[in-house]
Amino acid sequence: MPILDPGAIVSVSRNITDMVVTEYGVAKLRQRTVKQRVENLIAVAHPDFRAELRKQANHYMYY
Repeated sequence: MPILDPGAIVSVSRNITDMVVTEYGVAKLRQRTVKQRVENLIAVAHPDFRAELRKQANHYMYY
């Protein structure tokens, strides 16, 4: 069983990512549109960063 060091970076393809779990909730990603995936990930981000994440998402998704 692999063991990661604290702070280690793990990368997986977005096509196989089913869920992302944080201390703020679970973001379900499988079978979602890009917009839905972004909204779900923002919902489980730290509350201090959600407004800026939404601002950036709007900038990149709608222009």
